Amino acid sequence: MTERFLMKEIEPGAYKAMLGLEAYLSSTGISPLHHEMIRVRASQINGCAYCIDAHTKDARKHGETEQRLYLLNAWRESPQFTDEERIILAITEEVTHISRQGLTEATYQEALQQLGMKRTAEVIMAVNIINAWNRIGISTHRIPGK
Repeated sequence: MTERFLMKEIEPGAYKAMLGLEAYLSSTGISPLHHEMIRVRASQINGCAYCIDAHTKDARKHGETEQRLYLLNAWRESPQFTDEERIILAITEEVTHISRQGLTEATYQEALQQLGMKRTAEVIMAVNIINAWNRIGISTHRIPGK
């Protein structure tokens, strides 16, 4: 596969807007580790090799363990994830698989109980932002490790 182009070179305004969304994320109450968890899980679902590569490395820098990274795609069957992480991952999957049923009422209500309204909104935004990056990475054939 050959990389098609770099969005930041061809559409710098659009790229800058995406970086603005990233700047917003750093101001939220979501921990850096949970940001990376969202990014890796959505990227796994979407099949964005570039983002999986980048964000598993970032997750390790924030203290994530190899074991939990290996188990991330089977988090429902893995006791290594907290209740808070489970709701974050459920939101990530349901919003990423939006065409299936979207964010279910059960998950939404659990998120409100676990995270509150503001952090629930922040997690939804974080999921949407990585989904946008995944679509950019996949459609431009970003090469992992570059």
